[in-house]
Amino acid sequence: MRPMETEDSVGWDFLDWLGPDISTTIFQLLDDPADLARVAAVSRSWRRFVAVNKFSKHLCRQICPEAASFTRAVVVARLPPPPPPAAHAACESSQVAECRARDGEHAAYSYLAGALVSGKPATDLVMRCVGASSTDNFPDETIENTLVPHDMVNFRPSYWSSGGEDDPDVPESLTYTLASDLCVIEEIRIRPFEATFQHGHPIYSSKAVRIRLGHSKLDPGRETFVSDEDENLTAIADENYMWTYTSPEFPMLQENVLQTFKLPRPALCIGGIVKIELLGRIQKQFTDDKYYICVCHVQVTGRSLSPDLMIDLSDPAGYSNLKYLPGAGNLRPEDLISIDAKDSPDWRSLVSRYRQMRQLAMVYMLLGPVQLQFMDEDEADLQM
Repeated sequence: MRPMETEDSVGWDFLDWLGPDISTTIFQLLDDPADLARVAAVSRSWRRFVAVNKFSKHLCRQICPEAASFTRAVVVARLPPPPPPAAHAACESSQVAECRARDGEHAAYSYLAGALVSGKPATDLVMRCVGASSTDNFPDETIENTLVPHDMVNFRPSYWSSGGEDDPDVPESLTYTLASDLCVIEEIRIRPFEATFQHGHPIYSSKAVRIRLGHSKLDPGRETFVSDEDENLTAIADENYMWTYTSPEFPMLQENVLQTFKLPRPALCIGGIVKIELLGRIQKQFTDDKYYICVCHVQVTGRSLSPDLMIDLSDPAGYSNLKYLPGAGNLRPEDLISIDAKDSPDWRSLVSRYRQMRQLAMVYMLLGPVQLQFMDEDEADLQM
């Protein structure tokens, strides 16, 4: 059998010989993004066939169904495309524009598919607290304490405590902002609090835990900081969020250990918000005979996909646009500080948003969660 030849060499194509139906059936069997990228690199006709049939888009939705929330996927180039020569400007047809959009969508979804199955190590992605459904004793038992990995801070126990309830079925929730607006989440880790200062050393765990991933409908700003006794109850109301993923319920052990709850599959968090729902109460407090839930520490582990991939959440219906920035992952620190007038407006806008996320993460790391809650509103505003 002769080596396979492409249309670029002898004018015939293996896909033409098989026909579109059989070729589609074969290509749909490719469930590894690397294999799909390889066949798209065989020739121009193969790449066109992959792009026209949106195989990369379908593969992303197969790996992470949350990707169905994207209404568009585009490539954002650092430099704006040069204007066509005046003699050819009139020839810029809608068909050419459609082909460019199709190729851009293919490139964006192809990169996303590879990022979804990347073997990069997972890290803790929680950046800051949004709010808690209740707090027993603010600020001593604030949600901010759940970001501190130590049992004791300044010789005092460090934990969040819910308000007391007579009904053991009343749930609680803890809402956090992640380090990026596009992340792959693999698992969460929660350590219930053991009250060693109470008789019998009771552990105030919940019966079960569930997580939701999504994005906020609120404008970014002061409401994302825990700063008052109600722990931002207005900001954490469900109507202010679009949840694109909800996990199954995981039973929690009544043990003072960091318990791991692994998701059935990696989930795509579109918007960088995670809500941890603590379902059911086990432990009563002796002094008031009420049920409480107390958490010592929380982690949300996964991988950030930014800045190579960013999202535009301007759609009021809750859908979003996926934007692929080739080369953004190789940006140097000076590239994040300076603005090049040659850069395209879309590139500058997305890099500016990523710069804000990085700067906020750095401030949070330096000041710590407890100190940050007392920042002045002007200091907390990191708008560039």
